[in-house]
Amino acid sequence: MNLPTWITVSRLLGVPAVLALLTSPTAEHRWWALGIFLVAAGTDWLDGFLARRLNQVTDLGKFLDPLVDKLLVVAPLLVVVAWGRVAPWLAFVIIGRELTVAGWRVNQTTISGANWLGKLKTVVQIAAIAVLLAPAFDDLPALGDGAIALAALLSVVSGAVYLRPARSASSLDLGG
Repeated sequence: MNLPTWITVSRLLGVPAVLALLTSPTAEHRWWALGIFLVAAGTDWLDGFLARRLNQVTDLGKFLDPLVDKLLVVAPLLVVVAWGRVAPWLAFVIIGRELTVAGWRVNQTTISGANWLGKLKTVVQIAAIAVLLAPAFDDLPALGDGAIALAALLSVVSGAVYLRPARSASSLDLGG
């Protein structure tokens, strides 16, 4: 395994730490969870940058990176659903898209990188979850609602584009 892949794997370690902190959601624990979540999410950019810069883009990295992204998003998303901050149907839309695309990717002979819509979807999901985790936004529920609704919409649109035949989706591929 190369450095970018190790960074991807290390990002996965943030998931249980975030979940452990959110089992007792005091303001302090939520801030710590948010910090770990954002650091882990930030390394998503770092591993991709290093993979391209060092010419170390691998099929393993292309497979693991979106899988770890999904786990990093789904775990805290389920927590905020349990808190009553997100409607379960919105979480279902997001998680359903993630599982559908992951299942589709497993059956592909060549693994393509994420297109720009998929990357935008991931950024919006991370921002939405950050807003929902941050105690500072507890008095602004419409902000969290709007952010997660936008994430769900982008999940559907990017999933539809991703699953279209390769000749259509390739025009949106930025190599990730």
